[in-house]
Amino acid sequence: MENQQHSYLDVTLKNDEQEKDEIIISFGTIFKMLKKFLAFWLVLAILAAILIPVGSAIFASDQHKNLQASVSFNYDGIEKGLTPDGKVFDATTLKNPAVIEAALTELDLPLTTLETIRQNITITGVIPANAVDKINTYKSVFEQGNLQAGVEMISTEVYPTQYTVSFNYAATGFSGEKAVEFLNTMLSAYREYFFEQYGFNAALGNAVMAFDYTTYDYAPAMDVFASSLDSLKDYVNDLAEQDQTHFRSSKTGYTFADLSAAIDTVETVDLDQLVSYITVNNVTKDKNKLMNYYTYKIQELAKKRSEAEKRLEQLEVSIATYEKDVTIIYGDQEDAQYSQPSATYDDMFTKQIAATDTVASTTQEISMYQERVNALKSKSAADEEMMQSVDEQMTALNNKIVDLLNKVNDTANEYYETVYLGNAYTILVPATTSAISTATNVMKSSAESILICEAILFVLYLGVAFVYALVIENRKKKEETAALAAEGDSVDAEEQTQAEES
Repeated sequence: MENQQHSYLDVTLKNDEQEKDEIIISFGTIFKMLKKFLAFWLVLAILAAILIPVGSAIFASDQHKNLQASVSFNYDGIEKGLTPDGKVFDATTLKNPAVIEAALTELDLPLTTLETIRQNITITGVIPANAVDKINTYKSVFEQGNLQAGVEMISTEVYPTQYTVSFNYAATGFSGEKAVEFLNTMLSAYREYFFEQYGFNAALGNAVMAFDYTTYDYAPAMDVFASSLDSLKDYVNDLAEQDQTHFRSSKTGYTFADLSAAIDTVETVDLDQLVSYITVNNVTKDKNKLMNYYTYKIQELAKKRSEAEKRLEQLEVSIATYEKDVTIIYGDQEDAQYSQPSATYDDMFTKQIAATDTVASTTQEISMYQERVNALKSKSAADEEMMQSVDEQMTALNNKIVDLLNKVNDTANEYYETVYLGNAYTILVPATTSAISTATNVMKSSAESILICEAILFVLYLGVAFVYALVIENRKKKEETAALAAEGDSVDAEEQTQAEES
Protein backbone atom coordinates (compact mmCIF):
# COMPACT_ATOMS: atom_id res chain seq x y z
CA MET A 1 0.00 0.00 0.00
CA GLU A 2 2.82 2.38 0.84
CA ASN A 3 4.40 1.97 -2.59
CA GLN A 4 1.06 2.51 -4.28
CA GLN A 5 0.49 5.70 -2.32
CA HIS A 6 3.90 7.06 -3.34
CA SER A 7 3.19 6.43 -7.01
CA TYR A 8 0.50 9.10 -6.85
CA LEU A 9 2.73 11.83 -5.40
CA ASP A 10 2.78 14.73 -7.80
CA VAL A 11 3.87 18.31 -8.41
CA THR A 12 1.16 20.79 -9.38
CA LEU A 13 1.89 23.79 -11.60
CA LYS A 14 -1.08 26.14 -11.59
CA ASN A 15 -1.75 29.36 -13.41
CA ASP A 16 -3.86 31.54 -11.09
CA GLU A 17 -5.44 33.37 -14.02
CA GLN A 18 -6.37 30.32 -15.98
CA GLU A 19 -7.15 27.32 -13.86
CA LYS A 20 -7.63 25.27 -16.99
CA ASP A 21 -3.82 25.41 -17.50
CA GLU A 22 -3.19 23.44 -14.31
CA ILE A 23 -0.58 20.71 -14.91
CA ILE A 24 0.15 17.85 -12.53
CA ILE A 25 3.61 16.23 -12.74
CA SER A 26 4.08 12.95 -10.92
CA PHE A 27 7.39 12.13 -9.24
CA GLY A 28 7.27 8.87 -11.11
CA THR A 29 7.59 10.71 -14.39
CA ILE A 30 10.46 12.81 -13.07
CA PHE A 31 12.21 9.67 -11.82
CA LYS A 32 11.77 8.05 -15.25
CA MET A 33 13.39 11.09 -16.89
CA LEU A 34 16.25 10.96 -14.38
CA LYS A 35 16.83 7.33 -15.32
CA LYS A 36 16.57 8.16 -18.99
CA PHE A 37 19.27 10.86 -18.87
CA LEU A 38 21.46 9.20 -16.21
CA ALA A 39 23.90 7.63 -18.66
CA PHE A 40 24.24 10.89 -20.61
CA TRP A 41 24.90 12.85 -17.40
CA LEU A 42 27.49 10.32 -16.21
CA VAL A 43 29.32 10.53 -19.52
CA LEU A 44 29.46 14.32 -19.32
CA ALA A 45 30.58 14.22 -15.66
CA ILE A 46 33.38 11.78 -16.45
CA LEU A 47 34.49 13.81 -19.47
CA ALA A 48 34.59 16.98 -17.34
CA ALA A 49 36.65 15.23 -14.66
CA ILE A 50 39.13 14.18 -17.35
CA LEU A 51 39.22 17.20 -19.64
CA ILE A 52 39.58 19.89 -16.96
CA PRO A 53 42.84 18.46 -15.48
CA VAL A 54 44.15 17.72 -18.99
CA GLY A 55 43.39 21.27 -20.08
CA SER A 56 44.99 22.61 -16.92
CA ALA A 57 48.08 20.49 -17.51
CA ILE A 58 48.35 21.70 -21.12
CA PHE A 59 47.46 25.37 -20.85
CA ALA A 60 48.72 26.08 -17.30
CA SER A 61 51.64 23.69 -17.10
CA ASP A 62 53.93 26.21 -15.37
CA GLN A 63 51.62 26.29 -12.37
CA HIS A 64 52.31 22.61 -11.77
CA LYS A 65 56.10 22.84 -11.84
CA ASN A 66 56.28 22.89 -8.07
CA LEU A 67 58.52 20.86 -5.79
CA GLN A 68 58.34 20.59 -2.04
CA ALA A 69 60.70 19.37 0.64
CA SER A 70 60.55 19.49 4.44
CA VAL A 71 63.34 20.32 6.88
CA SER A 72 63.47 20.54 10.65
CA PHE A 73 65.64 22.22 13.29
CA ASN A 74 66.32 20.69 16.68
CA TYR A 75 68.55 22.53 19.14
CA ASP A 76 68.21 24.59 22.30
CA GLY A 77 66.61 27.91 21.39
CA ILE A 78 64.81 27.09 18.13
CA GLU A 79 61.55 26.71 20.07
CA LYS A 80 62.00 30.38 21.02
CA GLY A 81 62.82 31.45 17.46
CA LEU A 82 66.56 31.76 18.15
CA THR A 83 69.73 30.56 16.44
CA PRO A 84 72.28 28.40 18.31
CA ASP A 85 74.21 31.55 19.23
CA GLY A 86 71.10 33.27 20.63
CA LYS A 87 70.20 35.61 17.76
CA VAL A 88 66.83 35.79 15.98
CA PHE A 89 66.43 32.86 13.60
CA ASP A 90 65.63 33.74 9.98
CA ALA A 91 64.29 30.81 7.95
CA THR A 92 65.03 32.63 4.69
CA THR A 93 68.69 31.74 5.21
CA LEU A 94 67.66 28.41 3.69
CA LYS A 95 67.74 30.21 0.33
CA ASN A 96 70.74 32.36 1.13
CA PRO A 97 72.58 33.30 -2.11
CA ALA A 98 75.72 31.62 -0.79
CA VAL A 99 73.79 28.37 -0.33
CA ILE A 100 72.24 28.54 -3.81
CA GLU A 101 75.63 29.36 -5.33
CA ALA A 102 77.21 26.36 -3.61
CA ALA A 103 74.51 24.06 -5.03
CA LEU A 104 74.82 25.51 -8.56
CA THR A 105 78.59 25.17 -8.44
CA GLU A 106 78.41 21.57 -7.25
CA LEU A 107 76.01 20.69 -10.10
CA ASP A 108 78.01 22.73 -12.64
CA LEU A 109 74.98 24.91 -13.43
CA PRO A 110 75.22 28.56 -14.56
CA LEU A 111 75.27 31.11 -11.73
CA THR A 112 73.15 33.46 -13.87
CA THR A 113 70.06 31.57 -12.69
CA LEU A 114 70.80 32.28 -9.01
CA GLU A 115 68.45 35.23 -8.52
CA THR A 116 65.64 33.60 -10.53
CA ILE A 117 65.91 30.51 -8.36
CA ARG A 118 65.95 32.53 -5.13
CA GLN A 119 62.82 34.46 -6.09
CA ASN A 120 60.92 31.25 -6.84
CA ILE A 121 61.67 29.51 -3.55
CA THR A 122 59.21 30.03 -0.72
CA ILE A 123 59.64 28.86 2.86
CA THR A 124 56.66 28.20 5.11
CA GLY A 125 56.83 27.41 8.81
CA VAL A 126 54.92 24.45 10.22
CA ILE A 127 53.52 25.17 13.68
CA PRO A 128 54.24 22.30 16.12
CA ALA A 129 51.18 20.25 17.09
CA ASN A 130 51.80 20.72 20.83
CA ALA A 131 51.78 24.51 20.36
CA VAL A 132 48.48 24.33 18.48
CA ASP A 133 47.03 22.13 21.26
CA LYS A 134 48.19 24.65 23.88
CA ILE A 135 46.54 27.56 22.07
CA ASN A 136 43.34 25.55 21.56
CA THR A 137 43.29 24.77 25.29
CA TYR A 138 43.60 28.46 26.15
CA LYS A 139 40.87 29.25 23.61
CA SER A 140 38.54 26.65 25.09
CA VAL A 141 39.03 27.96 28.62
CA PHE A 142 38.69 31.56 27.43
CA GLU A 143 35.36 30.78 25.77
CA GLN A 144 34.15 29.52 29.14
CA GLY A 145 34.70 33.00 30.58
CA ASN A 146 38.28 32.78 31.87
CA LEU A 147 39.83 36.14 30.89
CA GLN A 148 43.29 35.12 32.11
CA ALA A 149 43.28 32.28 29.58
CA GLY A 150 42.63 34.89 26.89
CA VAL A 151 45.61 36.90 28.06
CA GLU A 152 47.78 33.78 28.05
CA MET A 153 46.57 32.88 24.56
CA ILE A 154 47.44 36.33 23.20
CA SER A 155 50.87 36.34 24.87
CA THR A 156 51.75 32.84 23.68
CA GLU A 157 54.42 33.08 21.01
CA VAL A 158 54.70 30.09 18.71
CA TYR A 159 57.80 29.49 16.62
CA PRO A 160 57.99 26.73 14.01
CA THR A 161 60.69 24.10 14.17
CA GLN A 162 59.81 22.57 10.80
CA TYR A 163 59.65 24.29 7.45
CA THR A 164 58.29 23.44 4.01
CA VAL A 165 60.55 24.57 1.18
CA SER A 166 58.67 25.06 -2.12
CA PHE A 167 60.39 25.58 -5.46
CA ASN A 168 58.58 26.60 -8.65
CA TYR A 169 61.13 25.86 -11.35
CA ALA A 170 59.07 27.02 -14.36
CA ALA A 171 61.18 30.15 -14.91
CA THR A 172 64.52 28.37 -14.49
CA GLY A 173 64.30 26.16 -17.55
CA PHE A 174 65.15 23.09 -15.43
CA SER A 175 63.63 19.73 -16.19
CA GLY A 176 61.77 18.06 -13.34
CA GLU A 177 64.70 15.75 -12.59
CA LYS A 178 67.24 18.58 -12.65
CA ALA A 179 65.02 20.75 -10.42
CA VAL A 180 64.76 17.92 -7.88
CA GLU A 181 68.51 17.40 -7.96
CA PHE A 182 69.12 21.10 -7.43
CA LEU A 183 66.67 21.52 -4.53
CA ASN A 184 68.05 18.51 -2.66
CA THR A 185 71.63 19.68 -3.29
CA MET A 186 70.75 23.15 -2.01
CA LEU A 187 69.23 21.75 1.19
CA SER A 188 72.34 19.64 1.72
CA ALA A 189 74.58 22.66 1.08
CA TYR A 190 72.66 24.53 3.78
CA ARG A 191 74.01 22.04 6.32
CA GLU A 192 77.55 23.26 5.63
CA TYR A 193 76.37 26.87 5.77
CA PHE A 194 74.62 26.20 9.08
CA PHE A 195 77.73 24.71 10.69
CA GLU A 196 79.92 27.50 9.36
CA GLN A 197 77.56 30.07 10.87
CA TYR A 198 77.02 28.41 14.24
CA GLY A 199 80.04 26.13 14.75
CA PHE A 200 81.66 29.04 16.65
CA ASN A 201 85.24 28.02 15.81
CA ALA A 202 85.93 29.54 12.38
CA ALA A 203 85.80 33.10 13.71
CA LEU A 204 88.12 32.11 16.54
CA GLY A 205 90.65 30.68 14.09
CA ASN A 206 90.66 33.86 12.06
CA ALA A 207 91.11 35.98 15.19
CA VAL A 208 93.92 33.84 16.64
CA MET A 209 96.08 34.00 13.51
CA ALA A 210 95.08 37.45 12.28
CA PHE A 211 98.63 38.84 12.56
CA ASP A 212 102.00 38.47 10.87
CA TYR A 213 104.52 37.94 13.64
CA THR A 214 107.44 38.91 11.38
CA THR A 215 106.24 42.53 11.35
CA TYR A 216 106.63 42.78 15.15
CA ASP A 217 109.71 43.14 17.30
CA TYR A 218 110.54 39.93 19.14
CA ALA A 219 109.15 40.77 22.56
CA PRO A 220 105.81 42.19 21.30
CA ALA A 221 105.47 39.17 19.01
CA MET A 222 105.81 36.95 22.07
CA ASP A 223 103.02 38.90 23.77
CA VAL A 224 100.75 38.36 20.77
CA PHE A 225 101.61 34.64 20.71
CA ALA A 226 100.79 34.43 24.42
CA SER A 227 97.46 36.21 23.89
CA SER A 228 96.59 33.89 20.99
CA LEU A 229 97.36 30.80 23.03
CA ASP A 230 95.30 32.13 25.95
CA SER A 231 92.33 32.71 23.63
CA LEU A 232 92.70 29.26 22.13
CA LYS A 233 92.92 27.66 25.56
CA ASP A 234 89.84 29.52 26.85
CA TYR A 235 87.90 28.34 23.81
CA VAL A 236 88.97 24.72 24.28
CA ASN A 237 88.21 24.81 28.01
CA ASP A 238 84.73 26.19 27.32
CA LEU A 239 84.12 23.30 24.92
CA ALA A 240 85.44 20.81 27.46
CA GLU A 241 83.05 22.19 30.07
CA GLN A 242 80.15 22.11 27.62
CA ASP A 243 80.90 18.56 26.42
CA GLN A 244 79.21 15.95 28.61
CA THR A 245 80.07 13.02 26.32
CA HIS A 246 83.89 13.07 26.70
CA PHE A 247 84.04 13.48 22.94
CA ARG A 248 87.15 12.23 21.14
CA SER A 249 87.63 13.22 17.52
CA SER A 250 87.95 10.36 15.07
CA LYS A 251 89.91 12.69 12.77
CA THR A 252 92.48 14.13 15.20
CA GLY A 253 92.27 11.57 18.00
CA TYR A 254 92.08 14.35 20.61
CA THR A 255 89.62 15.19 23.35
CA PHE A 256 89.25 18.80 24.44
CA ALA A 257 91.17 17.99 27.61
CA ASP A 258 94.03 16.65 25.44
CA LEU A 259 94.06 19.86 23.40
CA SER A 260 94.07 22.00 26.55
CA ALA A 261 97.08 20.07 27.85
CA ALA A 262 98.86 20.47 24.50
CA ILE A 263 98.31 24.24 24.60
CA ASP A 264 99.64 24.32 28.17
CA THR A 265 102.79 22.54 27.00
CA VAL A 266 103.40 25.01 24.17
CA GLU A 267 102.87 27.93 26.58
CA THR A 268 105.01 26.66 29.46
CA VAL A 269 107.80 25.07 27.42
CA ASP A 270 108.17 26.58 23.95
CA LEU A 271 106.82 30.08 24.57
CA ASP A 272 108.28 30.64 28.04
CA GLN A 273 111.74 29.42 26.99
CA LEU A 274 111.75 31.70 23.96
CA VAL A 275 110.52 34.68 26.03
CA SER A 276 113.23 34.01 28.59
CA TYR A 277 115.93 33.83 25.90
CA ILE A 278 114.75 37.09 24.31
CA THR A 279 114.55 38.89 27.66
CA VAL A 280 117.89 37.70 29.06
CA ASN A 281 119.80 38.45 25.86
CA ASN A 282 117.97 41.67 24.95
CA VAL A 283 117.07 40.35 21.50
CA THR A 284 115.45 43.25 19.69
CA LYS A 285 115.26 44.88 16.28
CA ASP A 286 115.15 48.39 17.79
CA LYS A 287 116.17 48.90 21.44
CA ASN A 288 114.71 52.38 21.80
CA LYS A 289 111.39 51.47 20.20
CA LEU A 290 111.18 48.39 22.43
CA MET A 291 111.85 50.54 25.50
CA ASN A 292 108.99 52.82 24.49
CA TYR A 293 106.74 49.79 24.02
CA TYR A 294 107.51 48.49 27.51
CA THR A 295 106.94 51.93 29.04
CA TYR A 296 103.59 52.21 27.28
CA LYS A 297 102.53 48.74 28.47
CA ILE A 298 103.48 49.59 32.07
CA GLN A 299 101.43 52.80 31.94
CA GLU A 300 98.38 51.06 30.47
CA LEU A 301 98.57 48.22 33.00
CA ALA A 302 98.98 50.70 35.87
CA LYS A 303 95.84 52.52 34.72
CA LYS A 304 93.97 49.23 34.44
CA ARG A 305 95.11 48.19 37.94
CA SER A 306 94.08 51.55 39.42
CA GLU A 307 90.60 51.23 37.96
CA ALA A 308 90.30 47.67 39.27
CA GLU A 309 91.46 48.76 42.75
CA LYS A 310 88.83 51.52 42.86
CA ARG A 311 86.15 49.13 41.70
CA LEU A 312 87.27 46.58 44.29
CA GLU A 313 87.13 49.18 47.08
CA GLN A 314 83.60 50.19 46.08
CA LEU A 315 82.48 46.56 45.96
CA GLU A 316 83.92 45.81 49.40
CA VAL A 317 82.02 48.77 50.88
CA SER A 318 78.79 47.73 49.12
CA ILE A 319 79.12 44.14 50.33
CA ALA A 320 79.79 45.23 53.89
CA THR A 321 76.75 47.53 54.00
CA TYR A 322 74.35 45.40 51.94
CA GLU A 323 71.36 44.07 53.84
CA LYS A 324 69.71 40.93 52.59
CA ASP A 325 65.97 40.45 52.80
CA VAL A 326 65.10 38.77 56.09
CA THR A 327 62.27 36.31 56.63
CA ILE A 328 60.96 36.03 60.21
CA ILE A 329 59.31 32.78 61.23
CA TYR A 330 57.28 33.12 64.42
CA GLY A 331 57.34 30.12 66.70
CA ASP A 332 55.86 29.11 70.03
CA GLN A 333 59.16 29.40 71.89
CA GLU A 334 61.18 31.88 69.85
CA ASP A 335 61.21 33.55 66.48
CA ALA A 336 63.70 32.56 63.78
CA GLN A 337 65.21 34.85 61.16
CA TYR A 338 66.53 33.68 57.81
CA SER A 339 68.33 35.75 55.19
CA GLN A 340 66.91 35.22 51.74
CA PRO A 341 69.26 34.49 48.82
CA SER A 342 69.96 37.61 46.78
CA ALA A 343 71.07 37.71 43.14
CA THR A 344 72.39 41.25 43.65
CA TYR A 345 74.53 40.16 46.61
CA ASP A 346 75.92 37.16 44.70
CA ASP A 347 76.65 39.36 41.68
CA MET A 348 78.69 41.73 43.85
CA PHE A 349 80.77 38.82 45.14
CA THR A 350 81.41 37.66 41.57
CA LYS A 351 82.52 41.15 40.56
CA GLN A 352 84.73 41.36 43.65
CA ILE A 353 86.53 38.16 42.68
CA ALA A 354 87.00 39.42 39.11
CA ALA A 355 88.37 42.76 40.32
CA THR A 356 90.77 40.99 42.69
CA ASP A 357 92.04 38.80 39.85
CA THR A 358 92.53 41.87 37.66
CA VAL A 359 94.59 43.62 40.33
CA ALA A 360 96.77 40.54 40.84
CA SER A 361 97.32 39.84 37.12
CA THR A 362 98.11 43.45 36.21
CA THR A 363 100.55 43.71 39.12
CA GLN A 364 102.34 40.61 37.86
CA GLU A 365 102.48 41.94 34.29
CA ILE A 366 103.81 45.33 35.44
CA SER A 367 106.56 43.56 37.35
CA MET A 368 107.45 41.48 34.29
CA TYR A 369 107.67 44.51 31.97
CA GLN A 370 109.70 46.45 34.57
CA GLU A 371 112.22 43.60 34.66
CA ARG A 372 112.48 43.79 30.88
CA VAL A 373 113.07 47.53 31.05
CA ASN A 374 115.82 47.02 33.65
CA ALA A 375 117.42 44.35 31.46
CA LEU A 376 117.42 46.64 28.45
CA LYS A 377 119.04 49.40 30.48
CA SER A 378 121.74 47.17 31.95
CA LYS A 379 122.77 45.19 28.86
CA SER A 380 123.51 45.83 25.23
CA ALA A 381 121.30 44.44 22.46
CA ALA A 382 121.88 40.92 21.11
CA ASP A 383 124.00 40.23 18.03
CA GLU A 384 122.85 39.02 14.61
CA GLU A 385 123.50 35.37 15.45
CA MET A 386 121.11 35.50 18.41
CA MET A 387 118.49 37.28 16.31
CA GLN A 388 118.76 34.57 13.65
CA SER A 389 118.34 31.90 16.33
CA VAL A 390 115.22 33.64 17.65
CA ASP A 391 113.82 33.92 14.12
CA GLU A 392 114.15 30.16 13.70
CA GLN A 393 112.55 29.45 17.08
CA MET A 394 109.69 31.85 16.34
CA THR A 395 109.01 30.07 13.05
CA ALA A 396 108.91 26.74 14.87
CA LEU A 397 106.62 28.20 17.55
CA ASN A 398 104.30 29.68 14.95
CA ASN A 399 104.09 26.31 13.17
CA LYS A 400 103.18 24.60 16.43
CA ILE A 401 100.43 27.14 17.15
CA VAL A 402 99.03 26.80 13.60
CA ASP A 403 99.07 23.01 13.98
CA LEU A 404 97.27 23.29 17.32
CA LEU A 405 94.73 25.66 15.82
CA ASN A 406 94.01 23.24 12.97
CA LYS A 407 93.55 20.38 15.41
CA VAL A 408 91.24 22.50 17.56
CA ASN A 409 89.20 23.50 14.51
CA ASP A 410 88.95 19.95 13.20
CA THR A 411 88.00 18.57 16.61
CA ALA A 412 85.48 21.34 17.27
CA ASN A 413 83.95 20.96 13.79
CA GLU A 414 83.46 17.25 14.30
CA TYR A 415 82.04 17.83 17.79
CA TYR A 416 79.49 20.38 16.58
CA GLU A 417 78.48 18.32 13.56
CA THR A 418 78.16 14.97 15.32
CA VAL A 419 77.31 15.87 18.93
CA TYR A 420 76.29 19.43 19.74
CA LEU A 421 74.57 20.17 16.43
CA GLY A 422 74.33 16.60 15.18
CA ASN A 423 70.53 16.71 14.84
CA ALA A 424 70.21 20.48 14.68
CA TYR A 425 69.30 20.45 10.98
CA THR A 426 67.59 17.54 9.26
CA ILE A 427 66.07 17.07 5.82
CA LEU A 428 62.83 15.32 6.78
CA VAL A 429 61.36 14.84 3.30
CA PRO A 430 63.58 15.38 0.24
CA ALA A 431 62.10 16.67 -3.00
CA THR A 432 60.89 14.05 -5.48
CA THR A 433 59.37 14.10 -8.95
CA SER A 434 57.29 11.48 -10.77
CA ALA A 435 54.24 11.17 -12.96
CA ILE A 436 52.20 10.54 -9.82
CA SER A 437 53.42 13.70 -8.08
CA THR A 438 52.79 15.79 -11.20
CA ALA A 439 49.30 14.32 -11.55
CA THR A 440 48.70 15.07 -7.88
CA ASN A 441 49.66 18.74 -8.38
CA VAL A 442 47.38 18.96 -11.42
CA MET A 443 44.45 17.38 -9.57
CA LYS A 444 44.94 19.66 -6.55
CA SER A 445 44.88 22.78 -8.70
CA SER A 446 41.93 21.50 -10.76
CA ALA A 447 39.83 20.24 -7.85
CA GLU A 448 37.81 23.44 -7.41
CA SER A 449 37.09 23.77 -11.14
CA ILE A 450 36.00 20.13 -11.32
CA LEU A 451 33.63 20.52 -8.37
CA ILE A 452 32.03 23.64 -9.87
CA CYS A 453 31.63 22.01 -13.28
CA GLU A 454 30.19 18.82 -11.79
CA ALA A 455 27.71 20.86 -9.73
CA ILE A 456 26.57 22.74 -12.83
CA LEU A 457 26.16 19.49 -14.79
CA PHE A 458 24.14 17.97 -11.93
CA VAL A 459 21.80 20.99 -11.79
CA LEU A 460 21.40 20.85 -15.57
CA TYR A 461 20.71 17.12 -15.32
CA LEU A 462 17.93 17.73 -12.79
CA GLY A 463 16.58 20.64 -14.79
CA VAL A 464 16.46 18.74 -18.07
CA ALA A 465 14.75 15.78 -16.39
CA PHE A 466 12.15 18.11 -14.84
CA VAL A 467 11.49 19.95 -18.12
CA TYR A 468 11.11 16.71 -20.04
CA ALA A 469 8.75 15.39 -17.38
CA LEU A 470 6.75 18.61 -17.68
CA VAL A 471 6.58 18.28 -21.45
CA ILE A 472 5.44 14.66 -21.23
CA GLU A 473 2.80 15.38 -18.60
CA ASN A 474 1.55 18.35 -20.62
CA ARG A 475 1.33 16.22 -23.74
CA LYS A 476 -0.39 13.47 -21.81
CA LYS A 477 -2.92 15.93 -20.44
CA LYS A 478 -3.65 17.26 -23.89
CA GLU A 479 -4.13 13.73 -25.18
CA GLU A 480 -6.45 12.91 -22.30
CA THR A 481 -8.39 16.12 -22.88
CA ALA A 482 -8.71 15.35 -26.59
CA ALA A 483 -9.80 11.79 -25.80
CA LEU A 484 -12.40 13.01 -23.35
CA ALA A 485 -13.64 15.54 -25.88
CA ALA A 486 -13.86 12.87 -28.57
CA GLU A 487 -15.66 10.54 -26.20
CA GLY A 488 -18.09 13.31 -25.29
CA ASP A 489 -18.78 14.01 -28.98
CA SER A 490 -19.36 10.29 -29.56
CA VAL A 491 -21.85 10.13 -26.72
CA ASP A 492 -23.69 13.18 -28.00
CA ALA A 493 -23.83 11.73 -31.48
CA GLU A 494 -25.16 8.42 -30.17
CA GLU A 495 -27.82 10.13 -28.07
CA GLN A 496 -28.83 12.21 -31.07
CA THR A 497 -29.08 9.07 -33.24
CA GLN A 498 -31.20 7.33 -30.64
CA ALA A 499 -33.43 10.37 -30.42
CA GLU A 500 -33.91 10.46 -34.20
CA GLU A 501 -34.74 6.75 -34.32
CA SER A 502 -37.29 7.08 -31.57
